[in-house]
Amino acid sequence: MIAVDTSSMVAFLEGSRGDDTDVVQSALDHQQLALPPAVLTELLSDPALPRSVRALLAGLPILDIEPGFWERAGLLRASILKQRRKARVADALIAQSCLDQSVPLLTRDRDFRHFAAAAGLPLL
Repeated sequence: MIAVDTSSMVAFLEGSRGDDTDVVQSALDHQQLALPPAVLTELLSDPALPRSVRALLAGLPILDIEPGFWERAGLLRASILKQRRKARVADALIAQSCLDQSVPLLTRDRDFRHFAAAAGLPLL
C-alpha cells in the first residue's frame, strides 16, 4: 500500500506524464493506493471536480486517524518549524497520517523532504 499526495494525484488526474503518475496508475491497477484524509479534502475542494473523479476518489481507501493523531501532527510540525523549515498544516497532517500507518508517500512536493528528515517519512 502507498499513499499519494495531492500534487501527484492532481498530476495524474490532469494526464501529466512522470514517474509518479506511472506509480499512481500501477497502484490503482493493483488496488494499492490510499489517500490521507487531508489529501481527500484538498481534492474535493475543487468546485469544478468532475463526477467521474469524485467516483474514483470515493472508491479509494482512506488512511485511518489513530488516537493522539492531532497531537502528534502538531508536534511534528513544531519540530520542523523549530528548524526554521517550511511545514504547512496540511502537509503535517498528510505526513503524520502516513507515519501512523507506516505507508510511504508518493509526492511531487519537495516540502515533504523536511518530514522525511525529521521523522523518517518514507517518500517515493
